[in-house]
Amino acid sequence: MIALSVALIAAGGAGVAVLLLQVGHRTDVVTVVHDVQVGQVLTERDLGKASVALDPAVRAVRADDLKSVVGKRAAVELKPGSLLAPTQVTKDSLVQAGEQLVPIGLEPKQVPATALLPGQRVQLVHVPTQGSAETGRASGAAPKTIGGRVVKASGAAPGTGVVVVDVATSAADGPTAAAWEAAGALRLVLAAPEDR
Repeated sequence: MIALSVALIAAGGAGVAVLLLQVGHRTDVVTVVHDVQVGQVLTERDLGKASVALDPAVRAVRADDLKSVVGKRAAVELKPGSLLAPTQVTKDSLVQAGEQLVPIGLEPKQVPATALLPGQRVQLVHVPTQGSAETGRASGAAPKTIGGRVVKASGAAPGTGVVVVDVATSAADGPTAAAWEAAGALRLVLAAPEDR
């Protein structure tokens, strides 16, 4: 009986030691508790805290830094239950002064295989439809283009597969891009990354 008691005490002590060791390696981090759309300003209601065993390779906002991300905008769509990474927030408005937001609908065959991410540079290319007066005039000429930046890309719509991409353009080019889109004469092309 004495030997059994000693063994149980030893096992209990080992269990407590393991538990303390695990707790000692946990990190308090910021989590997402509500759906947050791209460009939405983060509030304290959108965020929570959790204590997790964090791999050194995982970048997460520490709980002590929660106040530093409140008031910033979501650079990507945030989902409840996920850890918040520093790269997922930005202090910049995704649509800046002097810009307009143009929604572009892309059919499945027009969607680039490369994922469309906020901040990517794109070119909106005017492609006259067959039979239009512009087709003959534009023959052999370089197509008209408008520079833009991806603000958000939706998932593929059920049934149609259409992806809607919000593109920020200059205020002067916004109405033109919207007219091209309405006429079905617009294509989206990924631009080469800018040198940094």
